[in-house]
Amino acid sequence: MTITRTAPHVGELLRRWREQRRLSQLELALQAEVSTRHLSFVETGRAAPSRDMVLHLADQLDVPLRERNQLLLAAGYAPVYSHVALDSPPLAEVRGAVRAIIEAHAPNPAVVVDRYWNMVDANSGISIFTDGITPAMLMAPVNIMRLSLHPDGAASRIVNLGQWRAHLLGRLRREIARTADAELEQLYEEVRRYPCKDAAVEADVPGPGDVVVPLRYRAMDQELAFFSTVVAFGTPLDITVDELAIELFFPVDSATARLLRREGR
Repeated sequence: MTITRTAPHVGELLRRWREQRRLSQLELALQAEVSTRHLSFVETGRAAPSRDMVLHLADQLDVPLRERNQLLLAAGYAPVYSHVALDSPPLAEVRGAVRAIIEAHAPNPAVVVDRYWNMVDANSGISIFTDGITPAMLMAPVNIMRLSLHPDGAASRIVNLGQWRAHLLGRLRREIARTADAELEQLYEEVRRYPCKDAAVEADVPGPGDVVVPLRYRAMDQELAFFSTVVAFGTPLDITVDELAIELFFPVDSATARLLRREGR
């Protein structure tokens, strides 16, 4: 017997996203300014939404651009968001802007990652984290989540590994909640199983005087301290651009800042 699996219709996908966002039909209907009856008909497949309605509901549900294209395809419409390679001519200005940001941030470390935490660019300052790391961990594509938490990567040099691990896993959980991406879920299940003596730490618990989660890193025979901020494009219309994240590391103390300046990193 051959079992044929049919692709979910757009209403089913919209219902999944509504449930992912923990909204009732009434709440989404009020938010989107449509009738609950019409929304119910869309979700059950009794009504076929227009392209504009699919995009409107996707916007209300904060569906990522990649998945908005999937919703459009499921509704029988062509995708509207491009997905071009970062090194392609249409994204030349984006690459230039990213490069300008991370180069201006030197000697402080900066790294650019895609949706799956694969490094797509970095400035020279990143070497403070990668010098001396097992070469196998630095083979392209370098996955920053794996590099940070794997025992053959940077994990053995992170002084507050339990706290930093909890911070990274928390970020990854939030991205999974936002995107419902199965590949990110697999990455999460992989890295959370990496050995860590402080693995019981499951939340960002501040230490004395901490106002951000610090990264305390052992390099060049001293302990360095950083905090980071993440920069994203505010008005993306391309999937590649939408999924780019620029992480900028700043020294927490003057000793870290002096070392970075001295080394020219």
